[in-house]
Amino acid sequence: MSQVIISSATRLPAEKFWQESALGQSLRRLSFDDRLRASVAFENTQGLPTIYNRLIQEAPAGSLLVFVHDDVWLEDFFFPQRIAEGLQVFDAIGVAGNRRRVRNQPAWCFVNDRFIWDERSHLSGSVAHGAAPFGPVTCFGPAPAECELLDGVLLAAKRDVLVENGVTFDERFSFHFYDLDFCRSLRAKELRLGTWPIALTHQSGGSFGSPAWRAGREAYLRKWEAIVPS
Repeated sequence: MSQVIISSATRLPAEKFWQESALGQSLRRLSFDDRLRASVAFENTQGLPTIYNRLIQEAPAGSLLVFVHDDVWLEDFFFPQRIAEGLQVFDAIGVAGNRRRVRNQPAWCFVNDRFIWDERSHLSGSVAHGAAPFGPVTCFGPAPAECELLDGVLLAAKRDVLVENGVTFDERFSFHFYDLDFCRSLRAKELRLGTWPIALTHQSGGSFGSPAWRAGREAYLRKWEAIVPS
């Protein structure tokens, strides 16, 4: 099986990341699997797209790339296998997403800036939330499912597919909206996105509506507002 490389960024120094962060502790638990490698930016002050693009440029041909937040507990000890299986079906995968896209959509799960949830029939995937591992699970809808948008908590793609199609993360989106933009860039190349069942717990519920989020939304809408969903 191809090597699976996990890319993440953290404000923590290396020692604290491995000892204290959800992702660091998870990777230590998964260290028995030599198919898995970590590429972590410690004491990071750059936007996630900058870190993720660095991996796309440097990763060896044939590798599978996983882009994940540092506050995520990876609970599936078949994790590399899940990634490989998902990327045999789709060009990029995530753990939660939306089967459709609507104009001025502020997040993969909402249909307007009042944070009204989309109908369950359009949503897919499951994510647990909580400070500790194995938190309460929110099931958004059946997975696997082909989607238009994926949640950026975890995204995975084949390195070769990204390079051959010239798809990278737009570095104008330092954190908010980089995931929606990445999905739009993939779909613009007619690549297939989908959810895949992978057990994880996310420590954060998001920061929708913050000043940084609103600035990201304005930039995202300026870039994509002329594109009408098919």
